Amino acid sequence: MENVRDPREHYNEEPRHDLMDVVLGFGGMLGFMTVVFAVAVIVKFVIS
Repeated sequence: MENVRDPREHYNEEPRHDLMDVVLGFGGMLGFMTVVFAVAVIVKFVIS
């Protein structure tokens, strides 16, 4: 491997699933924000 800047010489060693990463990230953040919202609503009702 003489030319280390040549992208054709570098093989993708681990398969990447970009769409699945986005879906899991979005779903995880949505779930986390749903839990935060539910806790905030419960705290509001307990305070008032």
